[in-house]
Amino acid sequence: MTSVAVLARRYPAYLFDLDGTLIDSAPDIKGALNAALDGDGYADVDETLTRQWVGHGSQALLERALTHHNASYRITDEVFMARMLKRFVEHYSAHIADNSRPYPGVIEALQELRSRGARIAVVTNKLTGLSRQLLEELGLDAYFDAIVCGDSLPQRKPDAAPARYACRLLNCAPGDSLFVGDSVTDVETARAAGCPVVCLRDGYNHGTPAEQLGADAVIDSLIELL
Repeated sequence: MTSVAVLARRYPAYLFDLDGTLIDSAPDIKGALNAALDGDGYADVDETLTRQWVGHGSQALLERALTHHNASYRITDEVFMARMLKRFVEHYSAHIADNSRPYPGVIEALQELRSRGARIAVVTNKLTGLSRQLLEELGLDAYFDAIVCGDSLPQRKPDAAPARYACRLLNCAPGDSLFVGDSVTDVETARAAGCPVVCLRDGYNHGTPAEQLGADAVIDSLIELL
């Protein structure tokens, strides 16, 4: 199927990544990451690095930051990592929507898809509590029929399981469910699950240009899904 055909089709179900796809959340994630680092004497990291690291969950984010600080040896210290994660989650929960906002066109696209009768899910590696809190605080939670998070299943993206589970919750076959993401993690997840996939051009793509991610199409806004 051509990229034009992928975008032209009206799907009965849509699976959306969260950070970097629906919401520009990097500013608040950076704040929580730096709070976690500061507590153990590590220097702050800037938002550019945070945007490159987001997408694999809170634990992986902390591991990337420690590796950046040449402290990867601490990753195997379970007590240390638990303390870092607790500090990160507490700070992030307290400031989760200070500066995070839906990308332009997100609300309009979700409203139109719902009006068409489409079923919609979030598929993210973010923790369930943080995902639901973020969606609720930004007024997006009512648009979704299902939310599959990094702790919903034993497997996480890029494993196919989260996407397939979301499809089951939406009662829709993977081939009829468009996966919308922003990174190679999302593309690999969709491919493994059997979903067509499109990627946002300016999301959190781990430093790889969107055109090189292997998606069926690249879009600048969710409005293009309409």
